[in-house]
Amino acid sequence: MNASQVRHILDTIGDLFPDAHCELNHSNAFELTIAVLLSAQCTDATVNKVTVDLFQKYKTPLDYVSVPAEELEGDIRRIGLYRNKAKHIQSLCAILIEQYGGEIPQAHDHLVTLPGVGRKTANVVVSNAFGVPAIAVDTHVERVSKRLALAGWKDSVLEVEKKLMKAVPRDEWTLTHHRLIFFGRYHCKAQNPQCQVCPLLDVCREGKKRMKTAVVSKTKNKQPAVKDLEMKKRMG
Repeated sequence: MNASQVRHILDTIGDLFPDAHCELNHSNAFELTIAVLLSAQCTDATVNKVTVDLFQKYKTPLDYVSVPAEELEGDIRRIGLYRNKAKHIQSLCAILIEQYGGEIPQAHDHLVTLPGVGRKTANVVVSNAFGVPAIAVDTHVERVSKRLALAGWKDSVLEVEKKLMKAVPRDEWTLTHHRLIFFGRYHCKAQNPQCQVCPLLDVCREGKKRMKTAVVSKTKNKQPAVKDLEMKKRMG
């Protein structure tokens, strides 16, 4: 895919979602880190419902390590994998207190060493909390990138990230990340993508395949009806 094709994709998605942004509610880097950690295999909407009360009760790393694990588990019970996440949160907070003065480190290399913080989480934190350009590849970004041939079908998450970083101008990385998420979450959905009204259908291999299948299916469904009509005419 050449640069002009990439530009066309980015501009088209930008026109659809010009104000795309992080939908996890937070007021600082620490809250964002906790929210992203909680969001694994969970919707942002559910996380936001939980953090409304969570962030009122726990404002610092010390607050999280000062309660029994069972209490924290109860506070995030609506979140999937809540036991593991509670464990990661308390371990993460202990390290922040011991090694970083209770603050979230700004260096990506330091972030990924924290319990429960992978490359995606670190990218979200550095880009949204510290203004460092980054592309976090979640399920939406991965799906959209592969459907639009910005990455290969068999590419790993890291390979998708590297290809996007190479194709997209650095100063657009963070905004592109948000726009790809919005495009995948609200338009190019996993199960029911809006291919029939998609302005990128001409460059989407998945969309072309789905639309071709839909046409073939409609044609097959029409054939019996035509035969029935012809039979009725003969009998009449």
